[in-house]
Amino acid sequence: MDLKLFGEVFVTLLVIVDPPGMMPIFLALTGPLPARDRNRAAWQAVALALGVIVVFAVAGQTLLAYLHVDLPALQAAGGLLLILVALELLTGKADDPSQQATSNIALVPLGTPLLAGPGAIVATMLFVQQADGIGQVSAIAAAIVAVMLAVWVVLRFSGGIVKILRPGGIEVLTRIAGLLLAAIAVQLIADAVAAFVTQYVNMT
Repeated sequence: MDLKLFGEVFVTLLVIVDPPGMMPIFLALTGPLPARDRNRAAWQAVALALGVIVVFAVAGQTLLAYLHVDLPALQAAGGLLLILVALELLTGKADDPSQQATSNIALVPLGTPLLAGPGAIVATMLFVQQADGIGQVSAIAAAIVAVMLAVWVVLRFSGGIVKILRPGGIEVLTRIAGLLLAAIAVQLIADAVAAFVTQYVNMT
């Protein structure tokens, strides 16, 4: 296994996924839930993110080409999805756990597009395209699994923070997370628009 490539992929994906930055959003979405449901949401989100990244690593180019979808379109779609979630957090509609299903929270927006977002997908696809031989492919695969394991550890043991914050602190954190999520969504859409403009200019 190529240890140098392993380190490069691991650091790149870890920075993109940003487990510490993901924690406030995870706590805002799952804070009102019982500890058991919160822990289940953590592993479900990580499992889905791992599956999505692996699928795009193996067949991403083929899938997007078949659907005639460019990467900027995928990025913009992720941004629009995050805006909807951010609005729920900012308006307080996501505060009532009875209105939420744990699996839904884990799948969207945690699993995708937050963990398995356009950045992680594109980075993984590029690493796979440049891989040469089974050693480098195995290094990329091991790095992806290691990153997802690190994310799971951070999310799994974030429950202690919920006990410290109490309901009032969770409510404040929810509003802050909604604002951060909205900013991430706007940035995704802006980057997608810029990419579309660049493509259009290059075509002309």
